[in-house]
Amino acid sequence: MKKILIANRGEIAARIVRTCEKLGIEPVIVYSQADKDLPYVKNAKIAHEIGEPPVVKSYLNSERVLEVALNEQVDAIHPGYGFLSENADFVRKVENANIKFIGPSADVVEAMGDKVKARKTMQDAGVPVVPGSDGPLNDVEAAVQLADEIGYPVMIKASAGGGGIGMQRCDDEKALRTAFVSSQNRAKAYFGNDEMFMEKFISHSRHIEVQIFGDEQGNVVHLFERDCSIQRRHQKVIEETPSPFLSEEVRQQICEAAVQAGKHVNYTNAGTVEFIVDQNENYYFLEMNTRLQVEHPITEMITGLDLVEWQINVTQSKPLPYSQGELTKSGHSIEYRIYAEDPNTFLPSPGKIEKFQYPTSEYVRVDTGFSSQTQVTPFYDPMIAKVIIYAENREKALERSRQFFGEWTLSGIKHNGPLFDQVLNEESFQNGKYTTGYLNDTITKVKN
Repeated sequence: MKKILIANRGEIAARIVRTCEKLGIEPVIVYSQADKDLPYVKNAKIAHEIGEPPVVKSYLNSERVLEVALNEQVDAIHPGYGFLSENADFVRKVENANIKFIGPSADVVEAMGDKVKARKTMQDAGVPVVPGSDGPLNDVEAAVQLADEIGYPVMIKASAGGGGIGMQRCDDEKALRTAFVSSQNRAKAYFGNDEMFMEKFISHSRHIEVQIFGDEQGNVVHLFERDCSIQRRHQKVIEETPSPFLSEEVRQQICEAAVQAGKHVNYTNAGTVEFIVDQNENYYFLEMNTRLQVEHPITEMITGLDLVEWQINVTQSKPLPYSQGELTKSGHSIEYRIYAEDPNTFLPSPGKIEKFQYPTSEYVRVDTGFSSQTQVTPFYDPMIAKVIIYAENREKALERSRQFFGEWTLSGIKHNGPLFDQVLNEESFQNGKYTTGYLNDTITKVKN
């Protein structure tokens, strides 16, 4: 490949640029009017404005993105995550234009994007799933009947959803009736699909995901697990690898189950199989993300691999460079997602970054699309950067994390840095004894 269009923005666009340049591939940047002053856009040799700030007029405008790709005669499109990354129709348009899509096939994207279908597929693959609905739920009476059968609490989810949108916990019938209608409305507004499904709510759970990779030769491997249990509003905030919770026996089992899932659907390129794990280490399939994950850098830190390079090579029909037995990990890595938001309400806080300065070393990686004197606009996800820390063990990684947040500067906007200051000094996090309810249960008020 000689030229790749990056159909995304912010830190992931800047991160993909780095690998393209390393491989001698020319990156093509697309950007909205709101992003024209971001560093990676201003530094790009080839950059095209694709529309007004709203995503439907820019980053979700598949026709405009494809127009730029054809005019630039790119070899491939990298979708990053979000936006068009899990849009099967877009994948087909790219393939029909004789351009490579850096990701799995449209059929796999479609099959795993529908959570009800994905659940049935995993059952067929022999992967454990949470007790719940075997098909879409279109009316509240069917939902109430199922909840009575599997027992409260339950979780209502949007079949086509993601990012926690349309997801609500219900502890009784009254809550379920209210949540079902509101979740349907949100799902219809965000995804154009109001089909819902239900699962038994697993209390005191961990959110564990496994990075998998497949090639066109039929090989599928895992690159170990990540613990993504520190969340707010069902969205991840801190991720680490390896998980401080799993026993070695279950760690191996869950990774093997992820590979089994990948092989069952003939998976190619980067993907992530997500599981919910209860207090007794029973694990259940949650969903499969058919793309690169936000938190992929911590896997890169413990393996020494470049996952975007792997993606590009697999898209060129090259086999995976290592077999499962040849893949190794070393040390511990933690990622902190930096958001322009009020750390107590989690509401976005757009504005101008006055100063963004941080220490760097071989143990610290900061992925960002922003810099000092750049604007965080209200049009997109408010994530500014990802801080990735590496050390030979978890204790040292926590120590280096505290050191980083004691030395960095991010001024001009509200952000969630103070949240990390508290979490890093809180006993249950230090001990690795946290669940998906950690922030709600433990950090009730962030001191700014």
